[in-house]
Amino acid sequence: MRIENELKLGFKDVMIRPKRSTLKSRSQVSLEREFKFLHSDVVWSGIPIMAANMDTVGTFEMAKALAKHKLFTAIHKHYSIEEWRDFATNSSEEILKNIAVSTGTGKEDSQKVAQILSEFPQINFICVDVANGYSEHFVNFVKKMRKNHPKKVIIAGNVVTGEMVEELLLAGADIIKVGIGPGSVCTTRVKTGVGYPQLSAIIECADAAHGMGGQIISDGGCKIPGDLSKAFGGSADFVMLGGMFAGHTESGGELIEKNGEKFKAFYGMSSETAMNKHAGGVANYRASEGKTVEVPFKGDVEHTIIDILGGIRSTCTYVGASRLKELTKRTTFIRVQEQENQVYN
Repeated sequence: MRIENELKLGFKDVMIRPKRSTLKSRSQVSLEREFKFLHSDVVWSGIPIMAANMDTVGTFEMAKALAKHKLFTAIHKHYSIEEWRDFATNSSEEILKNIAVSTGTGKEDSQKVAQILSEFPQINFICVDVANGYSEHFVNFVKKMRKNHPKKVIIAGNVVTGEMVEELLLAGADIIKVGIGPGSVCTTRVKTGVGYPQLSAIIECADAAHGMGGQIISDGGCKIPGDLSKAFGGSADFVMLGGMFAGHTESGGELIEKNGEKFKAFYGMSSETAMNKHAGGVANYRASEGKTVEVPFKGDVEHTIIDILGGIRSTCTYVGASRLKELTKRTTFIRVQEQENQVYN
């Protein structure tokens, strides 16, 4: 047993210090980035915000809406081959280049991914997703996926420490998903006591990834647009959202009406709801590590996208970054005790 005494921080613990700027307007800020990858020749350009591969968020409908703004969607792994065919044959190149096919580490998962990619080779991204990216089995699965799909971009996660980022990049991953326990419907920290404050995880994992030519995704913990700016300021290449994209027309989950108000179900992928739906219930050797909530219905995701992008552009003007890529160079975090005046919350 040992204790690390170095302070670790989440989004709520910091603010971004404003700096002198020559920008006259938010309209001068470009949020698009172009990425080249460690193991693949694919070049991707767009706004590096992703919908999470949860069945209430990473939907085909969400992918269509987000692609209009050059945002990315990690499609959840529970669509059938037939549903994939229907979607992919009716989607533009712009949509297909802004999605990832998600997979767990099971044999059936990898066979399904291989079939989807053989039928629709214009899809360039694979998201290999497990709750705990520290197992040897997971590393070996990433190696196998790299061997089977040498030209694709492989996203792998989730981890929160630099040494595991390096191991997964060496195993063949291009982008590492960072975050254990920060999600709004994740109860891993409550059930297991395991986790890592998200901002410190981003800073440490980005440092490890960038040193080897890889990228990271900050996955989880964003409640408000300012949290995305903090993630990008902390050197995240991409930011993945679950809860902020939940509750919309394009989100999965059934629409519920109560006392004249509308809600949509939103749940973690390790929740009892998800396991009952996809795995025949919670296995007797494990606990549910997610909760199910009813999110007030927010209408079309378009309004949320505009709000998020406007917030990040505004951050960039406060620190003098004309491009999103410059934000991390212009970011100085200050530690705080409170974020906002909550008199009227």
